[in-house]
Amino acid sequence: MTEKIKDSSDFKLFKMIWPFYVLTGLFSMSFSGIFILIVPLSFLFWPEEPFRAFEMGLLITSLLWTTAVSGIIFGRVIDNHKVKRTYILFMVALARGFSFIMLSFANEGRGMETWWYFFFFIMIYGIFAGGNYASVISLSNDLIPKSHRSRFFGIYSVSRHTFQLVGFVIAGYLVQIGYWRLVFSGMGLAILIAGLVMLSKIKEPKRGAQHRELSDVLKKESVKYDFQIDRAMMKKTMLSKTNLVALLEGIFTSVFLGSLIIIILPYMQTEPHNFSPFATGIFLAIFGLTGGFIGQILLARFSDKVSQKNHVRRLYFIILALSYGAFAFVLMFFLPLPHLTTEQGKNLALLFSFPIIWIFGCIYLSSRAISSLYEINQPPLLQDINLPEAQGQITAWNRLLETIAFGSGPLIAGILISITGYDYRLVATIIGMIAIPGILLWILALKYFEEDYLNISKILSERAKELNNRNFA
Repeated sequence: MTEKIKDSSDFKLFKMIWPFYVLTGLFSMSFSGIFILIVPLSFLFWPEEPFRAFEMGLLITSLLWTTAVSGIIFGRVIDNHKVKRTYILFMVALARGFSFIMLSFANEGRGMETWWYFFFFIMIYGIFAGGNYASVISLSNDLIPKSHRSRFFGIYSVSRHTFQLVGFVIAGYLVQIGYWRLVFSGMGLAILIAGLVMLSKIKEPKRGAQHRELSDVLKKESVKYDFQIDRAMMKKTMLSKTNLVALLEGIFTSVFLGSLIIIILPYMQTEPHNFSPFATGIFLAIFGLTGGFIGQILLARFSDKVSQKNHVRRLYFIILALSYGAFAFVLMFFLPLPHLTTEQGKNLALLFSFPIIWIFGCIYLSSRAISSLYEINQPPLLQDINLPEAQGQITAWNRLLETIAFGSGPLIAGILISITGYDYRLVATIIGMIAIPGILLWILALKYFEEDYLNISKILSERAKELNNRNFA
């Protein structure tokens, strides 16, 4: 399969690995289903009380922290050359699908009893979610040629965000008409089916097959890349300066990103704006999907083209993405959105008759487009400075810090919203400033990337000679 992909057009590449995108999209849809329902679920647990920001923020934070910790275990397993990563991804699909189906059986209106029921199955969902992204990074490192990496991660992100936004609309509508159980049972069943399709269609690639230094020797059927990383090599590569910058940067960026939904959704859906969940989903689908398409398809092709001869240029795209994303996020909260009643918030025609909604949407669209440069350039950049046998582990350690930070975002945002008396503008400004250290750290990484990139290239060239000698012997 790797041989075919190497000379494939974008369409052929998509055709070969489409089940991968569908499964990823459904994972994202299920995860977003929890986020988009954060306000309705609070009212489902406590029907007679206002939105419980702390408890709901704690639920999301616990989910993300569980995912982060379990990812370390999955990362080590994924990097073992004897393990098939497609099997791990299938196991992840089984567990996540099952836990979502079980959520549909919760008893509503029982306060903390219902909350604890959700907590238990969301923890199961989170434990196995730790194996998802590390598998994606490791598999894509061996399946996707470097000249297509941004495009791959672009389509990967489009799949995630398209399914996510469709999930927003479907979940919002079903909750609005009282069918919240169908949201969880339907998504869970879809994940189980997609997992089976992925396992039957995607073939396990040879490790290291897409690295220029190894590609020739790995064409021989008898040669396999079976190196395992030891402590000395870990210190030499995984603890490189660029990797350390990425680890630290991820903390600040992820707190910022993890706070966005928990701030934007209550801001739009509660007094005085009162957008309904369905109207919110339509808004995010129209502007978010358009922005995502521009960023993750068009800008992805541009990123691959510009970065093909000089990989350090991906750093400039990341810096631009984070800088504009933080600015646009804060700006959105200073726009005078209309004050609506609950019934008016369900009226899409009325909502989109306000010019300020279109201005709000265009800022969100541009933010989604330019911020996409972070998603499509960070993974291939980190793949370039890590060995094939370390892809799962470096991803897991990055995700550990990022997910703990991302999971802290909703809790931090929930606390800030509560102690500021629901002053969303002040909270957004504070959260926007958290992104600044991450931007400065990526600027610092400009000094180190080239050295770390050449170090990996040298090691792989030596590995290629060793594999060749083994085969000759």
